[in-house]
Amino acid sequence: MTLVRRLLEQAGRTPAAVALVAGDGAALTYGELRRRVLAVRHGLISEGLDPGDGVLFSVRPSPESLALALGVVAAGGVVVFADPGAGPEMFTARLRLARPRWSAAESVLYAGSRLRPVRAYARRRGLLLPNLAELRVPGAGPMRHVHVGRRLPGVPRGSLAFARLASGPAPEPAADADPDAPAAVIFTSGTTADPRAVVHTQGSLAAALDLFRARLPLGPGDVVHTDQLMLGLPTLISGARWSLPPLGCPPAEFARLLRDRRATHTFCVPVHLAEILDATPELPGTLRHVLLGAAPAPPAILRRAAAAAPSAEVASVYAMTEILPVAIASAEEKLAFAGPGDLLGTPLPGVGARVADDGELLLSGPNLCRGYLGADPLDELPTGDLARLDAGRLVLTGRKKDMLIRGKFNLYPGLYEPSIAALPDVAEAAIVGVPDPSTGDEEVVLAVVPDAAAPPGLPGRLRRALPDVIDHDALPDRVVVLPGLPRSGRTRKLDRDRLREVVAR
Repeated sequence: MTLVRRLLEQAGRTPAAVALVAGDGAALTYGELRRRVLAVRHGLISEGLDPGDGVLFSVRPSPESLALALGVVAAGGVVVFADPGAGPEMFTARLRLARPRWSAAESVLYAGSRLRPVRAYARRRGLLLPNLAELRVPGAGPMRHVHVGRRLPGVPRGSLAFARLASGPAPEPAADADPDAPAAVIFTSGTTADPRAVVHTQGSLAAALDLFRARLPLGPGDVVHTDQLMLGLPTLISGARWSLPPLGCPPAEFARLLRDRRATHTFCVPVHLAEILDATPELPGTLRHVLLGAAPAPPAILRRAAAAAPSAEVASVYAMTEILPVAIASAEEKLAFAGPGDLLGTPLPGVGARVADDGELLLSGPNLCRGYLGADPLDELPTGDLARLDAGRLVLTGRKKDMLIRGKFNLYPGLYEPSIAALPDVAEAAIVGVPDPSTGDEEVVLAVVPDAAAPPGLPGRLRRALPDVIDHDALPDRVVVLPGLPRSGRTRKLDRDRLREVVAR
C-alpha cells in the first residue's frame, strides 16, 4: 500500500480527530486534511500535471505545505526539494538535473525573488534568490506555478492559488498509484558540476514509516511535537496528533509548547535539545519518547535528557537521507557501551547491514531509496561510514573521509570521540588534523568543550586520562578548549573544515 493511501484510509477512519496543530495553534482535522489532499490532487491533474512531473517545492513546514506535497504525490507527481537559497550556480545545476515542470512556492518567496528592492535586501543579508517566476524547463519552456498565501506582486501571472486548489472538488481516486514510482527527490550534496539527489518512491517512504511505527508505538491520543516530516508522517498514519512548532521557534518556546500541547513524543537535533535544556531543565511528564538524530548525540546530552525526562525513553536514531531509519539505540544502551566507537543499535527489522573489507558500512532494505537521480538503481548503499558489528549491534567507528594519517597509523576520529566525550568535565569532543606540508603527516588536535561546572586545567587532566581511554597512536599532539564546536546546516552538524581552521589559528 502506498504512503498516500495509508494516510487517506487513516483519515477516513477518524475524520473528526485533530490531525495537526500548526505553529500558530490552528488545528486541522483528519477529515479536512483528507479533503484538501484529494482536492489538490484533482486540481493539479485537471490543470495538466502528468505522472512523473517534478514539482520544485519551496514551501516551509505548515498545514498548507503538507496538503500540497501529499496532493502532488497523490496526483503522480514528484516533490523536488532543491532549496532556492543554495546559491544561483548550485540551484541552476540542480534544476538542470531534476528538470521539474512545476514550481510551488510561498507568495512571499515569489515576491522576494522577483521584486528588485526585495532581492537587493536579501542579497545584503547573504541570500541570493533565483527569480522563481521566470524559471524554465530546459528544452521545454516556462514552468507552471502554484503559490501558497495571498497573491502578492511578483507572483507569476497564471499561477494557481493553493487555497483555490484545496477548496475545489475532491473526488476519490479511481486507482492507487504505483508504489515503485518516484515520489520525492531530495538534493543532499555534490558540486555544481555533479549535484547529487536521492530519489525515494512511495514504497520506500512507506517502508521507512513502518519502521518508525514498529519501534515507537504511536496511536490515537499521542501527540508528536516536531517539524520533521519523517516523524510527522508516521504520526498521521497512526491516527496520532502532529504538533508543529512555529518557524524559528526559540528553545524556551519549544519547551513551553511541549508542555502546553501535552506532547508524548518529540524529535530534536542534539544541539537543539541542549539549548532547550539550558532554557528548561525539566521536560514535561507527558513525554514518553525523546528522539535525537541528524548528528551523533554526545554522552553529556544523553545524560541531561534522561535526567530532564525520567519517565521517557531517550533514544538516538541512526539514519541517512538514502535509507531511514536504520537503527535506534536507547540512551541507556549507549551510555552503558564501554567499547570504542559510537553504538548505533541493532539494525531495524528488514534492514540489511554488512561491513565491507575496508570497514565501510553497506546497507539495504525496503526503505532504501531507488537511487540517485540520473544514476542506476541501488541494491545496496555504500554509506561512507566505517563500522563494525558487536553481537549483532552496529558500532560506528568513523567516516572514511575523516581519516587522519599519522605515520603508518590511520586514525579515525569517530572511533575515539565518544569515549573522550564521556570523560568527566567534557561536554563535547572532536578530533581534527592540521596537515604538515613538510612531512605529509597531520598534527592531531583534540578540541573539547567543557561542562559548565568544569574547573580550570582541563587539558592537563585529559592528558593524564586519555592513555587509559584511547589507543596510544591516537593520543592528540595538542588539546584545545573551546566554548563551542562550529556547526553548519539545518541539522547543525559538526563542521570539521571550520574546526580545522579554528585550531590551526
